[in-house]
Amino acid sequence: MTNETTKPLVGIIMGSSSDWETMRHTADQLKNFGVPHVCRVMSAHRTPEVVEQFSRSAEADGMEVIIAAAGGAAHLAGVVAAYTTVPVLAVPIESVLKGIDSLLSMVQMPGGIPVATFAIGKAGATNAALFAISVLAGSRPEYREKLHEFRRQQAKKVLEAKLPE
Repeated sequence: MTNETTKPLVGIIMGSSSDWETMRHTADQLKNFGVPHVCRVMSAHRTPEVVEQFSRSAEADGMEVIIAAAGGAAHLAGVVAAYTTVPVLAVPIESVLKGIDSLLSMVQMPGGIPVATFAIGKAGATNAALFAISVLAGSRPEYREKLHEFRRQQAKKVLEAKLPE
């Protein structure tokens, strides 16, 4: 995560503590790349003032990407994006409707306030982190090289895979 001398570059927020089961994959990926980040629980509907304050101060606080996750029709990412120009990435959490309700509420943003939406669940949480790292890598060669190495390792695993006979 972060320490007192390192400001977070990425904010990970989720609507409920139960979302951590999915969003820990985001935090783990950022940690593996050495990206300073912060994780918080806040709800667009139950703590709207907290969401507004976090969103409005994100840029001044040095955050360059916000990853927001929520389940159901709660669209935390859209509310955050309304208050900041920092890129917002949305991760739908599995819910009663298998996450389809979450996905649709996020991917159907009206034109003018963009939110990048990822897959439902663990894959989306992982890819949101990798996308955030890609954004940061545009001006940070150390992250760019780590992404290249990550991709090389992924290719190596595929090429070394053995099928059962």
